[in-house]
Amino acid sequence: MHNNTEPTTTHFGYETIPVEEKTQRVSKVFHSVAHKYDLMNDLMSLGIHRLWKRFAIELSGVRQGQSILDLAGGTGDIAMKLARIAGPQGMVVLADINESMLQVGRDRLLDKGFAATVQYAQANAEQLPFPDNTFHCITIGFGLRNVTDKARALTEMYRVLRPGGRLLILEFSKPTHPLLSKLYDGYSFAVLPRLGKWITQDAASYQYLAESIRMHPDQPTLKHMMQEAGFCRCDYHNLTGGIVALHRGFKA
Repeated sequence: MHNNTEPTTTHFGYETIPVEEKTQRVSKVFHSVAHKYDLMNDLMSLGIHRLWKRFAIELSGVRQGQSILDLAGGTGDIAMKLARIAGPQGMVVLADINESMLQVGRDRLLDKGFAATVQYAQANAEQLPFPDNTFHCITIGFGLRNVTDKARALTEMYRVLRPGGRLLILEFSKPTHPLLSKLYDGYSFAVLPRLGKWITQDAASYQYLAESIRMHPDQPTLKHMMQEAGFCRCDYHNLTGGIVALHRGFKA
């Protein structure tokens, strides 16, 4: 639910910027890293991101013939797995606000033979271009922290889900153990920007990504935000000690 007074500033990593600048600044980050995005994910997570995504897909409950929206779907790895489950009678929409990421995902899915079952939409999560009650399932993997108005985006996701449908949010979160938290901070701020510079010649984008993880709501806060947006039976699963969490909620 929204206050009538909309905020005029927001966070871009640790920086406070005018709300209207956020989308453009985030867009610039992903234009910069799009073509090395998957390689960087493998290096940054030591390949564990594949297990996190597999767990999310297992909890998605997607069945043959269903319609699925993969938001912030980027390079298409989640969409591809969902399309295999939904089959030729199903429909998967790969949506991303960033044109470069969407192009990488589209090229990859066409190469893998998913031309018939996957559709593409350049879309802002805060203003989804779909009718009410369209999808059986919505997934958003590592994208919510880049959204300016997360509450509005959650309300939009609720709107386009069918009754009984479920939302799955896979996102970096807050480690549950203080020692792990300390190690993770050291890794994020010392190693990530260096990796980014080495692989993509862009340290600044990975500095932003590390900061954006710290500014993202923790597990109980995000669960509460989902409930505020109307979702019921909300829960979350901490993965790798809470470095990542999978949140799930249903539309009644």
